[in-house]
Amino acid sequence: MPMNAEFQSPSDDNRTASHSAHPGYDAALLDARLEAEAAIQQAKQAEARLRAAIDILPQGVVFLDSDGRYVLWNKQYGEMYAGSSDLFAEGVKLEDTLRIGVARGQYPEAIGREEEWLKDRLDRLYNPRGRHEQKTTDGRWILIEERRTSDGGIIGLRVDITEMKQREESFRLLFDNNPVPMYVHALETGRILAVNDAATQHYGYSRDEFLAMTLADLRHPDETDAETPPGKLKREVGFTWRHRKADGEAIDVAVYSSLLTYEGVQAELIGAVDITERKRAEERIAFMAHHDALTGLPNRVLFREEMEECLTRIRRDETAAVLCLDLDDFKSINDTLGHPIGDRLLVLVAQRLKGALRETDTVARLGGDEFAVLQTGIDDPEDAGSLAGRLIEIVSAPYEIDGHLMTIGVSIGIAVGPSDGEDCDRLLKAADMALYRAKAEGRGAYCFFEAEMDARLQARRRMELDLRAAINAGTLEVHYQPLIEIGSGDVAGFEALVRWNHPERGNIPPIDFIPLAEETGLVVPLGVHVLTRACRDAAAWPGDTKVAVNLSTLQFRSGNLFEVVSDALNETGLEPKRLELEITESVLLEKSENVLATLHALRALGVRISMDDFGTGYSSLSYLRSFPFDKIKIDRSFVQGLGTNSDSQAIVRAIITLGRSLGITITAEGVETAADLEYLRSEGCHQGQGWLFAKAQPNEAASELLRENRRRPKPPAKSAA
Repeated sequence: MPMNAEFQSPSDDNRTASHSAHPGYDAALLDARLEAEAAIQQAKQAEARLRAAIDILPQGVVFLDSDGRYVLWNKQYGEMYAGSSDLFAEGVKLEDTLRIGVARGQYPEAIGREEEWLKDRLDRLYNPRGRHEQKTTDGRWILIEERRTSDGGIIGLRVDITEMKQREESFRLLFDNNPVPMYVHALETGRILAVNDAATQHYGYSRDEFLAMTLADLRHPDETDAETPPGKLKREVGFTWRHRKADGEAIDVAVYSSLLTYEGVQAELIGAVDITERKRAEERIAFMAHHDALTGLPNRVLFREEMEECLTRIRRDETAAVLCLDLDDFKSINDTLGHPIGDRLLVLVAQRLKGALRETDTVARLGGDEFAVLQTGIDDPEDAGSLAGRLIEIVSAPYEIDGHLMTIGVSIGIAVGPSDGEDCDRLLKAADMALYRAKAEGRGAYCFFEAEMDARLQARRRMELDLRAAINAGTLEVHYQPLIEIGSGDVAGFEALVRWNHPERGNIPPIDFIPLAEETGLVVPLGVHVLTRACRDAAAWPGDTKVAVNLSTLQFRSGNLFEVVSDALNETGLEPKRLELEITESVLLEKSENVLATLHALRALGVRISMDDFGTGYSSLSYLRSFPFDKIKIDRSFVQGLGTNSDSQAIVRAIITLGRSLGITITAEGVETAADLEYLRSEGCHQGQGWLFAKAQPNEAASELLRENRRRPKPPAKSAA
């Protein structure tokens, strides 16, 4: 027995018999068996490796045979179709799992059209033609791509695109329902790929029209990027484009963009915010910043810019002129006819000035009734004089507004550059000095700048600075001129008059510095100083002696006059009834409710109100009706030479009679001769003031005069009649 006989089976016996019968056959069969087993083992190992390889792929992979039966699939594939993965098995047809999946409602797109959906799906399976998408009931979106193999089988690839579809859905929600016009265009060609409803509504193009356009088709013809190729338009942070709507209207849009891939194309999402109205508003604001709101002319800012540009162009052989214009008698029209008429008059003046100039010249309104002209490219300074003469003639022609016929004049100062100045400030200053001279010489004329004008202006400026310093230091003196009762000769009170004893120039007459104070606004602090000092001095005078203080129009305009008077009375302890405030008709010419309200408030306080310089204004009698004055002061122009001037006598008699009938005290200013005094006494004038009695004197002298007046014996009272 062979050594291995105990291990033989019956079949082994047969094989042994066969081998004995066929030598070499047994060995060949064994080899074949071993090779087959090795091949099977290798196939199993290859399949295992293949399965392991496809299992690590992030995509789902499936292998089908030529009949569409499952051969191999990875776990991602099974997870994607979790609702029907229990059906997957080798040899099972994909068609069968699809039918069961449809029956289970696994594919929402198939509901209601099951057979049609299955037919289309199987057609795509056996006749692959590109990618397509599939949605499952669990909310997954799967991108399917299937291809035929060389042996007729099918390889299928599945990609979960759920997140991408969610992003697309978010984009759609943001895009389609966004109130801002939005569209997507291809970066390379500029072709518009998508557009939202807001864009179609705002631009007026239909969706089909939009999708047939490129980005360049939206541009308006005057778009600055007109030469730029489609899809390559210039972009900067916060850039804007000018677009054309369907009706041809041009709009400005602020563009906001972001890059994206749209349907596999490199594209750009554009949000176009219409800023047309905003730009128009900005343009209006920019215009208003450089133009006068009333006349539309350039304002001072733009005029200076034009001057600077002109001066930079001027060569040595070129000349330019600056003309400063100031309307004559405009204030009286503004006061008598009102500001609306005054404004319309200014508009007409602006139109006349603009119409009289060349296109190369510039006219501006500097403020109020002040205008300026820049005349460029002139051959001779006399050209500027010729223009000034023509402007005076044009502006001075009559105007008619709402049935009112009116005439104004204009004064003009001329400076020529570069001889009078090589920069804006010097030329404007020189022209303004020439204007000041033109107005001083009678108005309605023009005057060229001369070097000595600057010297006078510098002197005026030094005086202004010295006056300001004197007011701040409180070194201005207050003198007092007595008011005499004509009937008894007693001192009724004093008028406070300011005096300036300059440390270098000596006594400066009020006629030299009071107008300067009015022009510069210094009259307001000056008035406070005089009022307070007068009240303090008068508080120490005996009895009920009164003090009179003049008020300026500017003090009323300051808006705090009542508080100033009240503070002065409270600070000094002077009784209000001993204070007289003198105003002129110019105060009432303001026609301001605030002026009358202030006067009534002061009178209610106990202060007496006097009208100064009565008879020199336009409508003095009407003012007596508008406010109950306590006193009228006859202007000195009617009193001087009164003893021999019959016309003045008639006027003074009428004023005294009027005052007596109204119960108003009458004071005559400027009494200088005994004849003047005698006539005033004979007509019953109450008080007199003038050099015949005394000049203005310091407080010490005024106090001594009061003491002497109280000591002297009183004559018997005479009848004023």
